[in-house]
Amino acid sequence: MLGIEKDKGKMLKVEIKDGNIEKALKKYKSKVIKTKQLKNLRGKRYHEKPTSAKRVKMQKAIRVKNWNLKDQA
Repeated sequence: MLGIEKDKGKMLKVEIKDGNIEKALKKYKSKVIKTKQLKNLRGKRYHEKPTSAKRVKMQKAIRVKNWNLKDQA
């Protein structure tokens, strides 16, 4: 997947070419977004019971389904 390592325990690495730190930061930011690192960190900030996670997932699915049905009408 575009040369991005997603395994646990692997750090994101960005090479700095020609001393251009701005470009390296931009590349790092895009890698963080693509690997969903920040989303995972925020999601694991607090413990969530499996039943609560399942309930939230179901509510989201219902919300999306209703939203799609509303668009079709």
